[in-house]
Amino acid sequence: MSTTDNRTLEEAKAQTAVDIPPHLQDLHCFTETNGVITTTMFDVPGYRVVKVLGAVYGLTVRSRNWAASLGMVMKSIAGGELRWFTNLLYTARNDAIARIVAETQSRGGNAVIALRFDASSEGGFAQVCAYGTAAIIEKIDESTVTHPQLIPAAA
Repeated sequence: MSTTDNRTLEEAKAQTAVDIPPHLQDLHCFTETNGVITTTMFDVPGYRVVKVLGAVYGLTVRSRNWAASLGMVMKSIAGGELRWFTNLLYTARNDAIARIVAETQSRGGNAVIALRFDASSEGGFAQVCAYGTAAIIEKIDESTVTHPQLIPAAA
């Protein structure tokens, strides 16, 4: 592969909402949060909410192609997991999280608390919405382990 091909591949990866590092590609539920803590809890132990920045959400709608749909019909007759559809939903979920993180960062937040998901499928389309409360949090208990998302990356 030439250098030009490598750059084109890197540029294509940079344009996707979710860029999963090669050593983590088997982890479908990985989403880089760029330093933003995401939690389904209403608080973060050892931290306090300094400022609530309001509700944020990330939404994505995905479609299946007809060939995959036909394959899934055949697979559903035999039974078992519909892996293509499972991967579609993982990707949709990760994109929704990436969007909620971007919205939180655009408001100056470093956490999304009370994170929830809503998903549905209609007419061959899969929709995933992530929603929660954007907030600025700070550490108040020094004995609490610092979340890896809040440790500044080495330059």
